Amino acid sequence: MSNITKPAELQPFRTQPMNITPFQALACPLDGAPLQRNGSTWQCASGHSFDIAGQGYTNLLPVQHKRSRDPGDSKAMVAARRRFLNAGYYQPIAEALSQAVLANPPDNEITSCLDAGCGEGYYLRQLAATNGNAHTLALLGLDISKWAVLAAAKQDARPNWVVGSNANLPVQSGTLDRVLCVFGFPVYAEFARVLKPDGLLLKIDPGPDHLRELREIIYPSLKPERTADTQAATGFTRVSCAPVRYALHLNGAEPIADLLAMTPHLYRASAEGRAKAAALTTLSVTVDVRLTCFAKADT
Repeated sequence: MSNITKPAELQPFRTQPMNITPFQALACPLDGAPLQRNGSTWQCASGHSFDIAGQGYTNLLPVQHKRSRDPGDSKAMVAARRRFLNAGYYQPIAEALSQAVLANPPDNEITSCLDAGCGEGYYLRQLAATNGNAHTLALLGLDISKWAVLAAAKQDARPNWVVGSNANLPVQSGTLDRVLCVFGFPVYAEFARVLKPDGLLLKIDPGPDHLRELREIIYPSLKPERTADTQAATGFTRVSCAPVRYALHLNGAEPIADLLAMTPHLYRASAEGRAKAAALTTLSVTVDVRLTCFAKADT
């Protein structure tokens, strides 16, 4: 395990697990009607039916909404991300995100939360492990990769896990208190549709120095890192933006390879750049991300 330098404000705060209740506000991806669970299937009033797989997830991505036969992260990429995240390298990010989710909870007893682009479910698992006996969470993890959702369902059965697309969220309108988008692809119109009037969107995006040391190795020269425009979220008003920054020390070839595999740099780098990364046995990098909170704008 590498040495992770954590800012004082991001020290672990978990003591007892959160109360988790099933997420009930799914919508049919074909006609938008509410889905009702009936045994091992979800059904809408129009008769559309979606089976719950034996592993505990549901595929709500119709074939006509796919851009490829097997969209999203591959099985190998999901495995790399699972190893890296479960080792705790991004735990400070998860803790900052969980704190933001639970700050100023809504008046209702249950906080409903969607992780839009959940990957293998790390951030929802960390949220579910957070101290919060006085509150209950209804958690939904969604990803376009069936391999990611399968891995998430195998690791924690408490959240609901679905294969789906951010472009057509299978969620009833106005039912969510929180939407998470962690290094993901935001679809602001859909996020605004599914959030309640007082709901919040929480985004994690890379800062300008994120993984700079790795990028300096795999690229001949660095282009300015493109950061998300935190001002231009249509349908939302920015509430706050806070950095999460720390030094990360990786020992061994596997975590370095896993880190590269879970970033877009794996495909952007040349073969020579990837070979340089593969030759590394130790690496110190800067983790530099921005946690931005958006409130749904009045309409």
